[in-house]
Amino acid sequence: MATLLVLYKTPTDAAAFDKYYAETHIPLAKKIPGLRSYKVSKGAVASPAGASGVHLVATLDFDSMADLQKGLGSAEGGAAAGDLPNFATGGADLLIFEDAAV
Repeated sequence: MATLLVLYKTPTDAAAFDKYYAETHIPLAKKIPGLRSYKVSKGAVASPAGASGVHLVATLDFDSMADLQKGLGSAEGGAAAGDLPNFATGGADLLIFEDAAV
């Protein structure tokens, strides 16, 4: 399993972010080839020290790193990545990793 973890930082307008993300970005991202699951955080994203500065966490899972890279390199992956400036006014950190059971 390979994961794309997206940490969306606090946007300038949280309500506009949430509406656009739900109505436009999620449908775009769900078209990425090889995507197995797509989860988002619910409620406030906190750290052990309190506020995190992160508005939303998205977790996109793929069967393998090769599938993840192929999906992100596809036209659909490019469309989802190209959509970020349309709503992620606070910025976003994208992290990619392979999962390992311990």
